Amino acid sequence: MEEEFRIESIRKEALSLDPVRLESYIESIDEGFPEELRELEARSLELNVPIIRRPTQRFLRFLMRMKQPKRILEIGSGVGFSALLMAHFAPEALITTIESYPPRIEKCREHFSQYRDGSRITFLPGDAGELIDELDGKFDFIFLDAAKGQYPVMSDRLLGLLSEDGMIVTDNVLQEGSLLESHYIVPRRDRTIHKRMREYLYKLTHTPGISTEILDLGDGMALSVKTRQADGK
Repeated sequence: MEEEFRIESIRKEALSLDPVRLESYIESIDEGFPEELRELEARSLELNVPIIRRPTQRFLRFLMRMKQPKRILEIGSGVGFSALLMAHFAPEALITTIESYPPRIEKCREHFSQYRDGSRITFLPGDAGELIDELDGKFDFIFLDAAKGQYPVMSDRLLGLLSEDGMIVTDNVLQEGSLLESHYIVPRRDRTIHKRMREYLYKLTHTPGISTEILDLGDGMALSVKTRQADGK
């Protein structure tokens, strides 16, 4: 009996998914991305500029194809990679993207002018907390990948900009797993961000009319969909 238990334990361990091997397999069968996006990814990595991870890239591609949004708002342009990805896979979308970090602003301008899909992207350099108050109309897709400490402050305004049945996708919500830790275990310098991210996720999961799922994808992703009740209808 003990031997059977040991063999079964070994079998289960052998069948467990190794995340590195799993990602390698998924990449091996993936349809791929346009060469220009792969070139931009390679240049960004050479400059040590972070861009969205491969699993996030694939999922964002899927969401674009599924929803085919017409108006997209992105908070946190980086060097423009994710905006160009969304523009490519949502060919009718008009995209507004905001970036405040000066070293990346010129890179965004360069990349949006260099690539064909950049013609449908409106780039706004500056503080998103201020600029979103100047935006008109509704957006049916919002991609949030910026300074995490601002999320709770901007959440009400972003939900107000979201159209009925629109979706907010928030990237990197698990903060390399630190979000799961006690406030007292997190290094003191990170405690404010830790607290605000928890506040933000609680708001998304407890606001009437907002349906949210948190996915273990990349560094964690929150998908939030707005329903009629969110506007009090």
